[in-house]
Amino acid sequence: MLERLKVWLAHPLTRGCDLDDPQTTSLRRRIIKEKVFLRRIYIEWYGSVITNLPRGSEPVLELGSGAGFMNDFIPGLITSEVFACPNIRVVLDAMNLPFADNSLRAVVMTDVLHHIPDVRRFLNEATRCVRAGGAIIMIEPWVTSWSRLIYSKLHHERFEPQARQWDFSTSGPLSGANGALPWILFERDRERFGRDFPAWEIKSIKPMMPFRYLVSGGFSLRSIMPNWSFGVWRFLETLLTPGMDFCAMFARIVLVKKSTTEAGLAP
Repeated sequence: MLERLKVWLAHPLTRGCDLDDPQTTSLRRRIIKEKVFLRRIYIEWYGSVITNLPRGSEPVLELGSGAGFMNDFIPGLITSEVFACPNIRVVLDAMNLPFADNSLRAVVMTDVLHHIPDVRRFLNEATRCVRAGGAIIMIEPWVTSWSRLIYSKLHHERFEPQARQWDFSTSGPLSGANGALPWILFERDRERFGRDFPAWEIKSIKPMMPFRYLVSGGFSLRSIMPNWSFGVWRFLETLLTPGMDFCAMFARIVLVKKSTTEAGLAP
């Protein structure tokens, strides 16, 4: 019954598409333009990212830009993707960043970190490239009682909060994932993260959005609710703010790079 429901709800543009095909990313860009409800979610996410950007003149790098439009909001944003597709400036691997030491003000991303199969390599590269006082800012899936149910039953990506390792095997750049990875890194294994990456302070984690992304259908499903109901759902989520630790599906995570003195590292 559940499988039949997922087939019925599948978005006609991306039904059966190969996630690792750049054409699928182009289709997702089209979907986010056409689905007003989903686009408004991304506008809100981008605003949350921008609010936490450190000041400075150094460039900001976005990972996984292919389907989005964050460059409409951050002047000079270095948009990137793991394969060539329209509207990006750089094709790169997040585990091997082609930037000079201490040259970036921030690295930003939405729904990307949990696709990086060796997150240690990415964090090491970010430590090298981001200057002191710079940041990593991300919107990522989060683990709560509610999200465990939704991600494990209705989502196509792996969601394994019990995974002991931070890395995972993958068959492709987008098909491989563990949606629980951000929660594992910054909540479950927070002390381990602090020991292994002393250059980074977890400045804030804001669990959020238990319903709106779900009822928007995201990229993979049809819209479940009409566009006019966006404000109603946002108001409902505002009422649930005290209970976000139990019902959030996403979190905004902000990491700030310490100075070498603050981190206790040799200059």
